[in-house]
Amino acid sequence: MSNRAPTSPADFLRGLDGQRVLVTAGAGGIGLCITETLTALGARVAVCDVSEAALDAVRPKVAAAIRADVSSEADVDALFAETAETLGGLDALINNAGIAGPTGGVDEIAVEDWRRCIDICLTGQFLCARRAVPLMKAAGGGSIVSMSSAAGRFGYAFRTPYSAAKWGIIGFTQSLAKELGPSGIRVNAILPGIIEGPRMESVIANRAKQVGVSHDEMKTRYLANISLRRMTSPWDVASMVAFLLSDAGANVSGQSLGVDGNVESL
Repeated sequence: MSNRAPTSPADFLRGLDGQRVLVTAGAGGIGLCITETLTALGARVAVCDVSEAALDAVRPKVAAAIRADVSSEADVDALFAETAETLGGLDALINNAGIAGPTGGVDEIAVEDWRRCIDICLTGQFLCARRAVPLMKAAGGGSIVSMSSAAGRFGYAFRTPYSAAKWGIIGFTQSLAKELGPSGIRVNAILPGIIEGPRMESVIANRAKQVGVSHDEMKTRYLANISLRRMTSPWDVASMVAFLLSDAGANVSGQSLGVDGNVESL
């Protein structure tokens, strides 16, 4: 658990060794990069995911690999019971699980698709935090890192459920930071932008279809709105998570940190 500031340059990123960490959706995509980074830095990591195949692949690398849907209260309760038993407590929660949600006009989106997006992307973070906090208080402090998005600071036409959820995470993060600070628990949000990989390619394809342009044209439009004119690697996000959990991040709380090449608009 990291609650002290580094005292020298050599101290940078210390404090991860032995930390007990749960990464939701930690068996694939950004979550897997976070899992592998924290494990390499000495943390004891438990992960959950909904993909049995992904869990089977990551199981040899982690302390626990548990199937859980974060939108299910029963699944989350079982997840934290098993995590606490396996790790002997908890020092950090990486609230990473989320989905892209539907693409469409507000009058076209099905109510059940709206609810599913909010349930997984936002309510799932609440369900996990409410179980993580007692464990962190028992440990004397800890860190929660919640995954928001550049869509958590810009309106995002035709992606309203996703954007609404990601804006909600910012408010949730800032509220929890105030609430939990006196208990030594730091709470921050990371706002990735356009992340390299198949999920973003699917988002671009769906948006291109929605507005009637080619995939390449839509990709060019996305990159034109990024100051650095490039997508972000999931490893960039994992590095920020490591910083926030380390001694170097001991006085960072209540922040919404963009890891996105400076997305200017969506």
